[in-house]
Amino acid sequence: MLIGIPKEIKNHEYRVAMTPDGVHALIADGHQVRLQSNAGTGIGFSDEEYRQSGATIVDSAEEVFAADLVVKVKEPQTSETAFLRAGQLLFCYLHLAAAPELANKLMETGVAAIGYETVTDASGGFPLLKPMSEIAGRMAPQMGALGLMRPYGGNGTLISGVAGVWPARVAIIGGGTVGMNAVKIAVGLGAQVRVLDRNADKLRRAEELFGARCETAFATSEEISKAVKQADIVVGAVMVAGRRAPHILTREHLRSMRPGSVLVDVAIDQGGIAETSRPTTHSDPFFLEEGVVHYCVTNMPGAVARTATLALTHATLPFVLALANKGLAATEENPHLAKGLQIQDGKIVYPGLAEDIKQS
Repeated sequence: MLIGIPKEIKNHEYRVAMTPDGVHALIADGHQVRLQSNAGTGIGFSDEEYRQSGATIVDSAEEVFAADLVVKVKEPQTSETAFLRAGQLLFCYLHLAAAPELANKLMETGVAAIGYETVTDASGGFPLLKPMSEIAGRMAPQMGALGLMRPYGGNGTLISGVAGVWPARVAIIGGGTVGMNAVKIAVGLGAQVRVLDRNADKLRRAEELFGARCETAFATSEEISKAVKQADIVVGAVMVAGRRAPHILTREHLRSMRPGSVLVDVAIDQGGIAETSRPTTHSDPFFLEEGVVHYCVTNMPGAVARTATLALTHATLPFVLALANKGLAATEENPHLAKGLQIQDGKIVYPGLAEDIKQS
């Protein structure tokens, strides 16, 4: 099968869908790979490395999108959707619940769109979402710490504090992959950390790993309100697979926060957990709303693109090989890959997604 790998064009998105080693594995399995020039240059993967791995290097996105299987990192941008066609396979992060216009456009093209974020594994996890969730979770306290600094709109609190001065309070809403990785870094930075979730096992896990350095609370409305009011940094780490993130934080919650505190809404690619959240970019990551600094970048791992690309390729390669070997039939044979299928034959086929898009 002919596999196309385009250069990502989203704002400051330097990831590439496959490393040279990944391309080599696809070529060794009998496939052809067409890669857009400079797709990996920004993170140290030269065109020559890809050429040595067996890829054909082309200049235009149109040539890449002519492939039978297009493998990307982020959702197609407006200029890219024009190249998609019926009978083609698209494999990338989609996050359509928060992007109704894109969903409608993909249905019009007739492409079969498979989202990384809803592919599952035998344990019920999300193996293609997990590595990026780990990265975003680890970045969240760092971005919160940056947002607290006065040049970025914050109130000038140092996350670690100093001798005789309390460190920042960090409230993490959600104890999944993003949340637990955020706890790890926040604790390491010396912050006072509280994690909230409705799953007691996740809270026990946090206590087992971090002991007294991490407080836990069941995520009732009252506890969330209390934690948010006391926090210097709030990390939104709630996910509903393939669906729009629930609006947990209202304007009233934000108004109760100390002026110049920070919200890092990691769930923004699925719509965000706060009423006040709206997508931002790495070029302009922060905005102030209700006196609170918001960080709502929809492609957080793109800032650490080399690490992210290596981790992503390790996760996606077996699924890319399955699609390249068997086409869409691979989703019929593999129930975990089938969970990734979101649009087929001009229709939304992922449960609940159509409902979310209508409500957007």
